[in-house]
Amino acid sequence: MDIDNLNPECGREDRRSLSAGLSFHHELYDLGDTVLKTRAIRALENVAARYPICRSVRCATRRKVEDVFDDLALHMGMTALRMDEGTLLLDGPGVFVQAEGRRKAEYCSCSFGIWAESKARADEVRDTLFRLVGERYSPSQMFTIDWHFMNSRSGLSSASFDELAVEPIYDEAYPTLREPVQNFIRRYLDASETVLILLGPPGTGKTRLVRAILGEMSKRRHKSANVMYTGDKRALENDEIFVDFITGSHDAFVIEDADHLLLARNNGNHDLHRFLAIADGVVRAQGRKIIFTTNLPNVSDIDEALLRPGRCFATVRTRGLSGPETSALLTRLARDEVHREAVLAKVMPAGTPSVSIATVYRASATLEA
Repeated sequence: MDIDNLNPECGREDRRSLSAGLSFHHELYDLGDTVLKTRAIRALENVAARYPICRSVRCATRRKVEDVFDDLALHMGMTALRMDEGTLLLDGPGVFVQAEGRRKAEYCSCSFGIWAESKARADEVRDTLFRLVGERYSPSQMFTIDWHFMNSRSGLSSASFDELAVEPIYDEAYPTLREPVQNFIRRYLDASETVLILLGPPGTGKTRLVRAILGEMSKRRHKSANVMYTGDKRALENDEIFVDFITGSHDAFVIEDADHLLLARNNGNHDLHRFLAIADGVVRAQGRKIIFTTNLPNVSDIDEALLRPGRCFATVRTRGLSGPETSALLTRLARDEVHREAVLAKVMPAGTPSVSIATVYRASATLEA
């Protein structure tokens, strides 16, 4: 099948030039793959651009990505071009669909771009896509990560995928909060302050707490929260990513391992001013949240301007758990007393002052299996 002829109704008169520019970069590793993808861009220009309605929809399912896309290719009732295992173009009467799927450990994440002749046609195709995908996670159980990073050839790049927000979170894992975790999360999301800083060694629950916050955002919105994410220092060295955050539809900005960003400006930190501007400056985050995680040992290492009242909601220190604290967490994790004592003996042999939360979770899951 020739991708140039995806839509048999598209005559020469439809192949008008667009008043737009397109820059396309592709690493030439496989000539056939390059030709195929170049023709796909041409199809998108020639077919999708003719439709006035555009929709972007996402979903996640426990099924394998190849099974989902097999069904979409075979049963949508449209001309299908399979670009690879999880990339598909569909062309039918009054509609064009670009479908992408990403494999995750226990599920696959799917995104669909739908161009249609009418709202009704777009809704019809969306419903058919969802029916063929099968049982889906509720959007309130997910959040969408928009991961930004620097590409050595083309500058700032991004990739989006859905993450599940279903891991349980226990108060016993965060004794330094001195309040129930869900109460802390609610206070933060209700607060006018933008910034939250989580400090602590690796394995002490910072990422799990971040995921719980993002999951609560999705529950409040009744759809997946949209989260800008980066751990790439180079991506934060110019204004592009910040403009994207301010002008886009992101609900939060998460920066992991942000040690270099939080240090005082008089110590040579030249990038913090951009966060100060969007957190509580002339250009504000408009209710969006900014969350930093860091391994810095002391709050005093952080630039005072970022900690200013009205800008920073809290700095939370996470740490390893003592023996009694570990035992308390295991009362929630362990299936019975025998399991609890076995895990405790494994992670805290005699003389061990503390243990990371990650070690406790891992040992509990291993011994239970």
